[in-house]
Amino acid sequence: MKRLIVLLLLLASPLMAVQPDEVLDDPALEARARDISTGLRCLVCRNESIDESNAELARDLRILLRERLVAGDTDEEAVAYIVDRYGEYVLLKPTTTGANLLLWLAGPAMLLIAAGLGWNFLRGRARVEETSAVDGLSDDEKERLRRILED
Repeated sequence: MKRLIVLLLLLASPLMAVQPDEVLDDPALEARARDISTGLRCLVCRNESIDESNAELARDLRILLRERLVAGDTDEEAVAYIVDRYGEYVLLKPTTTGANLLLWLAGPAMLLIAAGLGWNFLRGRARVEETSAVDGLSDDEKERLRRILED
């Protein structure tokens, strides 16, 4: 019974999808490849890294990454090559520069604009409610209301 529980726990835990034929002979290069691939998104599975995904495209990206490292690219050059080829969407942590900066700031900016518009709307509505009751009265009615309020 204990063996069955351990087996089920092992099956339920996330495993790396890297196939044995993808693993590099040089342990240092393989460690670099694993480190880089945890930051690259599988384009099929969305929020999984290419290391965790079993999709064919993820496998192709893992192989491409290892080819770039074997060719002598630095980590940054290898990532830049993949980003140039597949776009910034391939990064699990997108950059906060350029057009992405606009996207990062758009949410808080829209929240502040909406809060300001809401505040102005509520203030304007309160002012209208205060003055609208008196503005619709004739001069005689205003005088009568003034006398009632004084008593």
